[in-house]
Amino acid sequence: MKSKVKVWIEDNENNLIFGGGKTQILELIDETGSISEASKRAGMNYKKAWSHIKVLQEYIDDELVIVTKGRNSGGTTLTPKAKELVKNFKKLNEEVSKFSEDRFKELFLKSKNIIQCSKENENV
Repeated sequence: MKSKVKVWIEDNENNLIFGGGKTQILELIDETGSISEASKRAGMNYKKAWSHIKVLQEYIDDELVIVTKGRNSGGTTLTPKAKELVKNFKKLNEEVSKFSEDRFKELFLKSKNIIQCSKENENV
């Protein structure tokens, strides 16, 4: 048994700015150099991938992706700021997840076994 948390960043009006989906698409753009290929690998349609990028452009002042048009030389690259954003978000997510799991174990599993899952015992 373990705890799960989901981390995202919102503005002061509760608009979703950055989270797992945008992190994934930016990482795949960096890996493939293509929004189209990144969207395929992420299992999302191209329009959704562009939607993620447009939200980022709308809410974040810094340029995050550079799209170069051209038949043979076109592609998409991440700016250093985008790479830093992805790196920091992943670090935040890992740290929050680790804290949550450790705290869950401390509060629910260590002392009194407050939560017992009968389904887990059936599969052992």
